[in-house]
Amino acid sequence: MEVTAWTSMHGMVNARQERRRISRASLRRIAAFARPHRRGLALFLVLSSVTALLAVASPVLASRVVSAVVDGREASGVVRPALLIAAVAVAEAGLGLLARRLSAALGEGLILDLRTAVFDHVQRMPVAFFTRTRTGALVSRLGNDVIGAQRAFSNTLSGVVGNTVTLLVALAVMLGISWRITLLALLLLPVFVVPARRMGTRMAAMQREAAALNAAMNTQMTERFSAPGATLVKLFGRPADESAEFAARAGRVRDIGIRTAMAQSVFVTALTLVSALALALVYGLGGYHALRGSLDAGSVVALALLLTRLYAPLTALAGARVEVMSALVSFERVFEILDLEPLIAQKPDAVAVPDGPVSVEFDRVSFGYPSADKVSLASLEEVASLDARGGTRVLHEVSFRAEPGRMVALVGSSGAGKSTIAQLLPRLYDTDEGAVRIGGLDVRDLTAESIRDTVGMVTQDGHLFHESVRSNLLLARPDATEEEVWEALRRSRLDDLVAALPDGLDTIVGERGYRLSGGERQRLTIARLLLARQRVVILDEATAHLDSTSEAAVQDALAEALAGRTAVVIAHRLSTVQAADLILVVEDGRIVERGTHAELLAAGGRYEELYRTQFAAGEGAPAAV
Repeated sequence: MEVTAWTSMHGMVNARQERRRISRASLRRIAAFARPHRRGLALFLVLSSVTALLAVASPVLASRVVSAVVDGREASGVVRPALLIAAVAVAEAGLGLLARRLSAALGEGLILDLRTAVFDHVQRMPVAFFTRTRTGALVSRLGNDVIGAQRAFSNTLSGVVGNTVTLLVALAVMLGISWRITLLALLLLPVFVVPARRMGTRMAAMQREAAALNAAMNTQMTERFSAPGATLVKLFGRPADESAEFAARAGRVRDIGIRTAMAQSVFVTALTLVSALALALVYGLGGYHALRGSLDAGSVVALALLLTRLYAPLTALAGARVEVMSALVSFERVFEILDLEPLIAQKPDAVAVPDGPVSVEFDRVSFGYPSADKVSLASLEEVASLDARGGTRVLHEVSFRAEPGRMVALVGSSGAGKSTIAQLLPRLYDTDEGAVRIGGLDVRDLTAESIRDTVGMVTQDGHLFHESVRSNLLLARPDATEEEVWEALRRSRLDDLVAALPDGLDTIVGERGYRLSGGERQRLTIARLLLARQRVVILDEATAHLDSTSEAAVQDALAEALAGRTAVVIAHRLSTVQAADLILVVEDGRIVERGTHAELLAAGGRYEELYRTQFAAGEGAPAAV
């Protein structure tokens, strides 16, 4: 009885919205996820019902054994019920294991479906979604909330069915044996259930406090244990203060843990006491009636054993609504993610990028980044309300064309809109007005796969996963051969370095590639680009923040990457784009100048000013571009 009651208590603790109204739309969506598992679910419920019936059979058989002993019947009167008790126990154990197997399969299957649905949906979200969302909050939806939803099928549903069957059968049998004793025993029910619900509220408050404290402590660890965070602490932090802050948070977690443990102990002790009082009542009244001859000894034993089959289901069912609401909240938090509409959608009749060399064209493109309410959720940003700002134009009627195999360079002040232009080409965002075309076709009419196969991009902080060199390269082209991988490394001037690594291509590069230098990371991202064989290349300040030696090596690799490809290059140093076929000067989201290097210098405008300012400090010196 204590185990079942404790399960009910656990549901109370984890519920936060006990009085929430159940949404029919949510129930329909839950049913849609359960539909593929309906056969297993039906069998699971049948097994739960049969197991519940068997749980009531044992006390009835035990009463026969006791009655046979008291009445002095033949040995068969004892052996047969005993054998039946053994058979019921074996059947109950076997069916219980089978039901548990089905429960695990249903629960894990639901987890798989939910996680896959959320993961696939999140991958379709725009970049703005990821720039606003806290990664930990998003991962929590795929972890804690999915598991919370899974409990609705693996625990709550079977518990409601099994406990209901057990309660009804046990109550019927007990009333048939002695309705007076049964009703008197039920009088203790409020003493059993009401404190449990009140304790559940207190426990829920403590659990929420503990969750918040753990989250704060984990956030500090996550931030300080990452490579950039650890470096920042070593450079500017105070280790003693960091340690004291962490110890304070850990101490509060300890204190709430002690309070929770004591509350749990008080609850279990109370359950034990009330169950003992109920049993005392049954034995006392039952024994009294047995001595008077109005009730046999076997019936007294049956009532005592059935009492445990009565109180435990009653307690569990008392908290069933709480458990259902807890699971429903988890489902709805998952559905929140699935209800976010991706801003980038592929048309049903989308076509592939044409074969052969392709041009790139921006035709009177205007664009403003979407507001938070279009791409995010307040709960994922962990704010009270979303920032309503957004939609302000950052690009204004931008037009240019890069012919096949030609290079167009973008230069200008920081924040002028150069990177925004670069992000529109691979369709990380859609334009508000105008069109972006590849090979003469609007990117909104092209398939996402063909755009990925056509357009490659190298940013100034080329990202690498915490995987091997090989895995990071094959991300671009999984079917590439070993020879093709090494050829890409050779062309990016990395083959000697990778060959010298402890595990060669299987060497792990570390989180975000931190085990490699900045120049090595950039060349590895260029090798990935070379392996992908994309026909359009975007370089977004790919040599920024590199020393002259690393820059020279990266420039050599870039020369290989750009050969014969249509290129859009965002320049950090103007010396790197002097040979561009077309240079565009971008200011305040507008193209204010265009021409070749010589033409722009001769015009004496903004480009000439940038060039003069940069080289007055010496070639390669930092400049605002």
